[in-house]
Amino acid sequence: MCNSRVLEVKLPDKSYNIIIKKNSLDTFAEQVISYYGKDKKFAVVSDSNITDLYANKIINQLEQAGVKTLGIEIPAGESSKSFESLQKIFDGLFSFKMTRTDVIIAVGGGVIGDLTGFAASVFLRGVSFVQVPTTLLAQVDSSIGGKVAVNVPQGKNLIGSFFQPDMVLIDPEVLKTLSDRSFSDGISEVIKYGCIRDLNLFEKLEACGSRQGVMESIVDIIYSCCAIKRDVVQNDERDHGERMILNFGHTVGHGIEKYFKYEKYTHGEAVAMGMAFISRLAEDKGISQKGTTDRIIKLLSVYNLPVELPDMRWEDILDTIALDKKKKGDYLNFILLKRIGECVIQKESLEWLK
Repeated sequence: MCNSRVLEVKLPDKSYNIIIKKNSLDTFAEQVISYYGKDKKFAVVSDSNITDLYANKIINQLEQAGVKTLGIEIPAGESSKSFESLQKIFDGLFSFKMTRTDVIIAVGGGVIGDLTGFAASVFLRGVSFVQVPTTLLAQVDSSIGGKVAVNVPQGKNLIGSFFQPDMVLIDPEVLKTLSDRSFSDGISEVIKYGCIRDLNLFEKLEACGSRQGVMESIVDIIYSCCAIKRDVVQNDERDHGERMILNFGHTVGHGIEKYFKYEKYTHGEAVAMGMAFISRLAEDKGISQKGTTDRIIKLLSVYNLPVELPDMRWEDILDTIALDKKKKGDYLNFILLKRIGECVIQKESLEWLK
């Protein structure tokens, strides 16, 4: 059983490591101080679910090491990925007298990582930051690749930038504190990676068959997902081509999330429904290999993820999809499977979904 893996992300303007190591939070201060030194200030941003679980542990370690540290807490939930929360972070950073040589640390799930990363990208025109993802979804997906953003009434992640962290520190042991629903939320993104690029990963998830089975191979599973995303990001950092494949299931999924005001379904649940829907559509149109959708639906169901679209006004979903970042002129780039482990980007109008 593997306890640690390291991946290097190499980009034209920046390189950094993704460190996957069990119990790495126990030596967090030692790791960041060895990288940055003790002469910087550290602001630790977390949400109300994570502060007591992990953020305070990190803050205490840094303070005991003699480093000036500030904790900033944001209410938990997707609704906090907003300009209001952004201002709260800025207020804390200004009161702490942060400079461009100091460091912001994001401790939490995708909301905190995206929000804090966006704050770091624009505060004083750019401050170093570290990703410490504490959910499976964030560990395998949102903490890697430098996409940072906030939501607006018109849709999800529509105001943002590309801003790479200095490092990503992943401790798989923190996943033990996740609820089953949150764990399945992340598994949805893991399944996505298997669908678009890695048949072996998909088959491993079929063989694991449960949360316990996944946790027995968790370091390797996280590594597989991070390696796929690393390779894609290195080829297309700014999301003009290949990186779009990472949004398999997301076009419809984001529409579902917005329709229900980010309250009824988690991101992973919405993506699961989006993957099942788009797979069935592609299979019906002869693009995907026969049997692909049933196999995906079976695996999603093993991890208690929804596979049928909820009752909703389809016109409203199409209105949201029309604002999708993958839209080019009158056309959208849809991510479709030829078979499990192989995908294509296909340009179609919104009419194609009907």
